[in-house]
Amino acid sequence: MAYTAPVEEMAFLLRQVAGLDELLATGKFGDMDADLVGPILEEAGKLAGEVLAPLNAPGDKAGAQLTDDGVKSAPGFAEAYQAFCEAGWMGLAFPEAHGGQSGPKALALAVMEMIHGANMSFGLAPMLSFGAIEALLEHGTPEQQEMYLPRLISAEWTGTMNLTEPQAGSDVGALKTRAVPNGDGSYAISGQKIYITWGDHDLTENIIHLVLARLPDAPEGSRGVSLFLVPKILVNADGSLGERNAVRCIGLEKKIGIHASPTCVMEYDGATGWLIGEENKGLAHMFTMMNSARLNVGLEGVGVGEAAYQEAFQYAQERKQGSAPGVEGAAPILHHADVRRMLTTMRARVMAARAICFATGTAADLAEHAETGEARAAARAREDLLTPIAKAWSTDMGVEVASLGVQVHGGMGFMDETLAAQLFRDARIAPIYEGTNGIQAIDLAGRKVARDGGVAMGVMLQEIAETARTARETNEPQLVQIAQRLEAAGEALGAATAWMVETMASDKDAALAGATAYLALAGDVIGGHFLTRSAVAARGEAGRLRTGMLALAGFFAETSLAEAPGRVAGITGSGNVLREASEALFGLS
Repeated sequence: MAYTAPVEEMAFLLRQVAGLDELLATGKFGDMDADLVGPILEEAGKLAGEVLAPLNAPGDKAGAQLTDDGVKSAPGFAEAYQAFCEAGWMGLAFPEAHGGQSGPKALALAVMEMIHGANMSFGLAPMLSFGAIEALLEHGTPEQQEMYLPRLISAEWTGTMNLTEPQAGSDVGALKTRAVPNGDGSYAISGQKIYITWGDHDLTENIIHLVLARLPDAPEGSRGVSLFLVPKILVNADGSLGERNAVRCIGLEKKIGIHASPTCVMEYDGATGWLIGEENKGLAHMFTMMNSARLNVGLEGVGVGEAAYQEAFQYAQERKQGSAPGVEGAAPILHHADVRRMLTTMRARVMAARAICFATGTAADLAEHAETGEARAAARAREDLLTPIAKAWSTDMGVEVASLGVQVHGGMGFMDETLAAQLFRDARIAPIYEGTNGIQAIDLAGRKVARDGGVAMGVMLQEIAETARTARETNEPQLVQIAQRLEAAGEALGAATAWMVETMASDKDAALAGATAYLALAGDVIGGHFLTRSAVAARGEAGRLRTGMLALAGFFAETSLAEAPGRVAGITGSGNVLREASEALFGLS
């Protein structure tokens, strides 16, 4: 696989669109400044392109294997992980106090996009560790932080998230794994967990599992869930490794994609663990990890989408079929209008999703580091609003773009040995991960929009209107046309938001029937807003960056944004239609 990280575009979006320069100006990130952004991305791009990408297709074919000695990773993965570890990429955005580099989260997200684009199966291992680190930073005791964080942040150890059980699925309140006090401050954890990504492997000498379980006297449902830290190898008081804990992988799931990422069935048989945070508050504590994972899963969609675009673009330049004006003999299919349409759609949607994810990361950093309490609260509201969109819209985009990549390849794309086919298979899990995209839509409509009366989305809409005004005031014809499309799309999202707030209060079922369509509209409009901002900012750039950003914003405006006003009726009218259809088709009233 050939993968080249789009470093110039990433650095531009981080600095000019997502607001990284403003973030670095707070002085909260040590010696890091804007001049270091490019070199950091360049180095990460080398790891992605030279080390990880060549392992992607072979890893898909070999897969991870369960042996008597545990799970063995695909050939080359252990060595690649060691290179990742030695370069210090895991610690880029974590505190220096625990061995990290205290850099911006948005910059770390850009690095993770490269890793996912080069090799999504590999990227899932550090992605889960990110979540475990954040959960311990937020909820761990000082002793737990001192014992486990340095080696998680250094990537010497990895972390996992153990939620799902065979009978529970997304209903975490239905889990049955038990935690019985041992009398010495530890607990005996017993139960089975499924779909545990990188739950066992040979990349590191220890794995730190974060496990949801019930105490003996816990109330029923989600209110009775607690969070526990369960290491694969017990850790002695001096930090050395001790005995093997009573946890093991008893099976690997057979999946349609991400074959080199072991998805484990984990068995806990009285394994020793320690409570993280408060009793019966495990679900709330786990959401720290979940929110981290949701944004990183969004980056998976961006990374795989970028890889699919690059693969399709290369194929379109090489594959010759049919004729084209000015081309002698058979023409590369890149000359055909519909192929160019698909490729431009791919690139524009990837760029929009990238901007949404980067902006979410910047908001998360400002929520922690902004100068005033008011500014931190505003940034937190922006992060909360964008997170379900970053996760759901970006992963749906990844599947759509990977599917278009198969289409560009034609019949060859449907052949299992092609990278286009692998990327399509790999991308499909991301809309399911960390709360399905339907759950993200419910979260957006209910918690993030209706709960505050649409205030956070209203602030976003004001910003969208300002971007449109700025584009219009350039008096450049193409930017003026883009501004018109963005204004109309913003008004459509405003109308849909007002309906969603009102209907969530009066007819929740009808509102939720339109939630997925509402999230899709929000992603399109906010993505178009960031692309318009990028086109305006790129006026000060030279060469392909300036012309490319304008071209992508213009294409997105005349396709996705142009459709926005007509989509409001599909959101507001879907509830009654769904009721009628449910009664007619399923006997449900």
